[in-house]
Amino acid sequence: MFLKNAWYVAAWADEVTHNLQQITVLNQKICIFKSQSGDFVALEDACPHRKLPLSKGRIKGDTVECGYHGLTFDCSGKCVWAPGQGNIPSNAKVHSYPLHEKYGLIWIWMGNSALADHHDIFEIKNYNDPSWGINRGDAMELECNYLLMCDNLLDPTHVAWVHAGSFGQAATKSAPLRVKKTDDGVIVHRWMLDVEPAPFYKKVVGFKGNCDRLQHYEVRYPSNALIKAIFTPAGTGGSEGKLHEDVFIMDSYNFMTPVTESKTRYYWFQLRNIRPDDPELSQLMTDDVQHAFEEDQNVLNEVQKGMTNKTSPHIDLPIDAGQLRFRRQLQAMINEEVQVDKQMAQ
Repeated sequence: MFLKNAWYVAAWADEVTHNLQQITVLNQKICIFKSQSGDFVALEDACPHRKLPLSKGRIKGDTVECGYHGLTFDCSGKCVWAPGQGNIPSNAKVHSYPLHEKYGLIWIWMGNSALADHHDIFEIKNYNDPSWGINRGDAMELECNYLLMCDNLLDPTHVAWVHAGSFGQAATKSAPLRVKKTDDGVIVHRWMLDVEPAPFYKKVVGFKGNCDRLQHYEVRYPSNALIKAIFTPAGTGGSEGKLHEDVFIMDSYNFMTPVTESKTRYYWFQLRNIRPDDPELSQLMTDDVQHAFEEDQNVLNEVQKGMTNKTSPHIDLPIDAGQLRFRRQLQAMINEEVQVDKQMAQ
């Protein structure tokens, strides 16, 4: 089960064209395209007549024509033409999903359309600040449940083993974690003081010697994450107040869209506080981060198989506190939503 009354990423904006294409979000098949007027449109991908996917039909101006008998639908999902001499049946319509473009992403609302407010979309600080650089990679296809990636993004400790050659270092194995519940998610964080910078960050920090490092892992309901990395010269960290002038900050934004119960589409990009107009640095960061996320992908795909086919119970560790707290609250939100839907259906 999924939380429906929430914004999920449907696609990168540059992935959606005037051509019809099918995507799947929360087990729902959706026909998505860009209209002649430049608006993004998402319709239930099933003609109400014989359920041929509309994405198998044709785009005609700002309408979609079914490829079986020609029923034609406007961008609101209303049927505007049907074969035969009678009136168009009143139930000849398809659901239209609210969409909103922000941060180069197309966001989709999967629940009650009346509750969709684009102001509720995850807020990204410094996104349009010209003093901050940005890098991004292609969306990744994960063969695992989206909550496994949410777990991963509330787990600073895994980097010591999964990302030993990039994000990991000795201190990430044992430094104590702090867990904080917020109104919209969970934060797991820690400062590691006077430690050697991890291999990836050695390439980009602007100072020599040891550092104070912050790992800030934050996931917000239902599946959006901010991973903040702060590296500042040793002796100048320990809080997020006034930081050293040579501080390096990387904010990694991560959006997990459930495709099915065992598949996830993963969107990500990073903002950095240094060298905003340096394309070589952007490419270096994209390549290295992509490699690290592929390491996560390989692990989580296997974890999905293991959890699906387990023959004995799995265990939890103290380092899982943030993940377990997140899952409990999200499940409570899903249960409440289901109950409200049942009451409205009565």
